[in-house]
Amino acid sequence: MRVHLPTGRHAVLVRSLHQPNAKLVETVLAADALRRGGARRVTLVAPYLPYMRQDAQFMPGEPVSQRVIGEWLGRAFDAVLTVEAHLHRISRLDECVPRGRSLSVAPAIAQWLRRRRAPAVVVGPDEESEPWVRAVALASRLPWAVGRKRRHGDRAATVEVDGLAGARRAVIVDDIASSGGTLSATARALRRQGVKTVDAVVVHAIFARGALGRIASAGVRRVVSCDTIPHVTNAIAVAPIVAAALRVEAR
Repeated sequence: MRVHLPTGRHAVLVRSLHQPNAKLVETVLAADALRRGGARRVTLVAPYLPYMRQDAQFMPGEPVSQRVIGEWLGRAFDAVLTVEAHLHRISRLDECVPRGRSLSVAPAIAQWLRRRRAPAVVVGPDEESEPWVRAVALASRLPWAVGRKRRHGDRAATVEVDGLAGARRAVIVDDIASSGGTLSATARALRRQGVKTVDAVVVHAIFARGALGRIASAGVRRVVSCDTIPHVTNAIAVAPIVAAALRVEAR
């Protein structure tokens, strides 16, 4: 790996870190190459930041991957920008990634919802989703509700949602979708409450094999995602949010 750039510039490395084991090492090496090539400051833009979900030791012998990867990237870069990092046990990204910043995609999701011009309830699958589900709902001027989720292993969960009396349409909003278990459980809960039309918006579209079929079988009409990870469901661009944050970084 070799880079050439004018001395003293602020270098911004934009790198997708989906499937991270194949990409993290070369990303850190690129930071070193940029510095040696003359950059005075190096910022990483990783729209999806992996390993954030392992934010505690759930079983004896496990690492806390969020801390390990966060500290590693913090040593390599002067700043790290990502979109909707999984921050359920901490309030700010810089608690685990030095000089890290998690950008809210709530305004972009709200704009997409407003363009639909169809009244709906914005629903989060669990209490942890409440802050940004509330932000999406307020920005889109829609009512909102948050479910109660209970996990039964890595891929099984049950969800209960109250306060939907009379609601005919709902949009489930979640940060990460992989197996589809949470979206499916939330959709079934909404159906039990009498909601006729259920759509879903996710930020990071990981989607394991068979996940979209599982979600559709649970009664979700349409799934859309932000474009932090390339996927057929991408419909919401995060570039304007990242560009605005970089303008602040450049001051």
